[in-house]
Amino acid sequence: MSEPKTHGLWTTFKGVMAGLLGVQSHQQHEQDFTQGKASHFIVIGLIVVIVFILVVVGVVNIVLSTAT
Repeated sequence: MSEPKTHGLWTTFKGVMAGLLGVQSHQQHEQDFTQGKASHFIVIGLIVVIVFILVVVGVVNIVLSTAT
């Protein structure tokens, strides 16, 4: 018996980004939940959120330093 095909990290990353932006199709959403690993989605989701926060903090610091 062959094991079910799982997502790679790149496919998981694309799924996380599409979900974050709200542009993921229902079919892709279902495929992510049937073939993806929860641990991959959690780790990549945390990394994306941390990078997003660091970018926002960086932009705010740049804006504040140029405003004064």
